[in-house]
Amino acid sequence: MKGRGRIVVVSADVGAGHDTAAAELARRLRDRGFTVDRRNLLDVLPRPARWAFREAYRGILRWLPWGYEALFTLTSRSRLTVSVVRALLRPVRHRLGRVIPPDTRAVVTTYPFANQLLGPLRRQGQLVVPVISYVTDFVVHPTWLSPGVDVYCTVRHAEVQPSGAADGIDVAVVQPLISAAFAGPSPIDRRQARRRFGLPDGERLALIVAGAWGAGEVETTVAEIAAAGIVRPVVVCGRNEALYERLRQEREHVFGWVDDMPALMRAVDVVVENAGGLTCQEALACGVPVLTYRPIPGHGRANASILDRAGLTRWVPTAAHLRPALAALADGDHRPAPGPGSRVDPAGVVADAATVPGGAGAYDGRRGRFRTDSLGDAVAVVVALLQSPGGPR
Repeated sequence: MKGRGRIVVVSADVGAGHDTAAAELARRLRDRGFTVDRRNLLDVLPRPARWAFREAYRGILRWLPWGYEALFTLTSRSRLTVSVVRALLRPVRHRLGRVIPPDTRAVVTTYPFANQLLGPLRRQGQLVVPVISYVTDFVVHPTWLSPGVDVYCTVRHAEVQPSGAADGIDVAVVQPLISAAFAGPSPIDRRQARRRFGLPDGERLALIVAGAWGAGEVETTVAEIAAAGIVRPVVVCGRNEALYERLRQEREHVFGWVDDMPALMRAVDVVVENAGGLTCQEALACGVPVLTYRPIPGHGRANASILDRAGLTRWVPTAAHLRPALAALADGDHRPAPGPGSRVDPAGVVADAATVPGGAGAYDGRRGRFRTDSLGDAVAVVVALLQSPGGPR
């Protein structure tokens, strides 16, 4: 089974969700006998643009959330705006193409902007191997969609925006790319998990998560959940050190980055999240009820709407609804399960595509080459970034 060929997985270290999905996919593909190369989209960008990708989006979410919501809504309704983004990103396409080894059999993306770079290369014949995209959100925003992408892997209940945009694209409904540690049997029980993290045995606990960046109205959420008096809050701040330092002065059970999230999730009675991304999917796989509260703008609210309609989570719209929702979930009043999800492994979809004959000389940069400069690259990326729906885990 060894030596089945090389696959390149392209992600971006914007938050942790895109990279976590990429890492799990790479592990599954290696188990199937493939050589897997991981590529960070930001590493192939000119230096001025790397900072923009890492910091501009974080700043927009923190200081201009209403602006991000407006841009997300605008690009959700019109594919023309995404065409503009694709055109702006054109100067950096060849940079990504050049890091794809000539013996590559397939390229997989877990970040939407990678589609806007690789899709056109594939469509124009510069990239001659399949391009597959694993969509990390429940909402398939138009920035995920690009001519030239062969297959989009989405989880069950995912919705393409705008309605009708799915016409003409190949969608495969697959399992979520989460570790088996979340879905499989746990080596420890709830009491052991609570002892590991220093949590009280006899209380109802709500785990509050906000992605790797600790984005959104986390402090307000913690205060309102504590005031409801139904559950005791347990907070994970991710890599947001400032948030961690503030909360740990006021609250007892506050964590920064947690490596063993499966154990922590199994230690609590309910998970409260605000983005509907990979962490939400992990909680659902653990069988822990999930409540969405104060979702971040853009993809967070869009995911919340889909999850609520599908019966996967409860979206609490206001603080007045928080106490009864927490009481119901903590008492075991869960929504009925919506039925089994897909059994299709996204690694299998990629493996099938990678075994199609052809693929030597995966990228031919001589076709359609054009001159570029770093300043132009940076400007293009910054402008396009303002319309990106990617982000925290």
